[in-house]
Amino acid sequence: DDLRVNSGFFSAVSSEVPALILSARIVTAISWLLCFLDSKNVVCLELCCHKCFFTYFTDVLENLHAAAYRNALANSLYCPDYRIGKVTPDELHYFVQNHFTSARMALIGLGVSHPVLKQVAEQFLNMRGGLGLPGAKAKYRGGEIREQNGDSLVHAALVAESAATGSTEANAFSVLQYVLGAGPYVKRGSNPTSSLYQAVAKGVHQPFDVSAFNASYSDSGLFGIYTISQAAAAGEVIKAAYNQVKTIAQGNLSNADVQAAKNKLKAGYLMSVETSEGFLDEVGSQALGAGSYTPPATVLQQIDSIADADVVNAAKKFVSGRKSMTASGNLGHTPFVDEL
Repeated sequence: DDLRVNSGFFSAVSSEVPALILSARIVTAISWLLCFLDSKNVVCLELCCHKCFFTYFTDVLENLHAAAYRNALANSLYCPDYRIGKVTPDELHYFVQNHFTSARMALIGLGVSHPVLKQVAEQFLNMRGGLGLPGAKAKYRGGEIREQNGDSLVHAALVAESAATGSTEANAFSVLQYVLGAGPYVKRGSNPTSSLYQAVAKGVHQPFDVSAFNASYSDSGLFGIYTISQAAAAGEVIKAAYNQVKTIAQGNLSNADVQAAKNKLKAGYLMSVETSEGFLDEVGSQALGAGSYTPPATVLQQIDSIADADVVNAAKKFVSGRKSMTASGNLGHTPFVDEL
């Protein structure tokens, strides 16, 4: 009965609204559904979800957060192998009851009037009240996880704690990311606008890739470098990239480079919200994270207000901060974090 939708009510809204309600409400039926699956089917379902999008990058990021934090952000986004086949309907029911609450929900509408959207929420999405279980604030600790295997390429990430999303300091780290290089936009190019790539290329002649890593959350953040290299050159690539950040931390940064980085950051942000999907995602993320919405024009002003000194200070914080590092591959030539 909960999933019935009055088609007349939605005739003036959007055909996606019934699907939205169905997807939101079906979560509450998962524990009920699993009661009708035998253990073999449950294991197959979990294995499919566990392995479907698992890549080297995912593996490194999972280990990076596990090494960097004591709690909260240290928890994996994926079901660990030892739990596959052991998650019970009661556990899922408890999780849904304590986390899928109205107070934790953000309903965002684009091209729909507020009264209609409010009626949808009150009639169909008011599943359970309350704040649910309180979330623990992430505690950064610093650490290292190395995953030795026979792969010819080494994936490595070296980070320090940065800043929580929405802060001025977080914006400075975002600008620093584009100063260093946020990743190539042209396949197989020389990446001329990436200072990280150019610094590594001076001493390494084997194929490699390097970019700045930046992740901001509601209560913490990580900033650093991500490298992919041949196993024999891993140490050279990581050290050269790290030294480039040190160079900026020493004040070797021109205003022209900062302005160029700001322009790239603003362009990337504007392109991310120019589609309906991107715009809804941005508004929803802000609503859940900050409880309010900052329009694009204000975001651009906040980026422009970042001074050159703010970017240098962000680099200094990374260089002086307690490091976390993860690496995966043939690690015979990959330095440990204390060697950096």
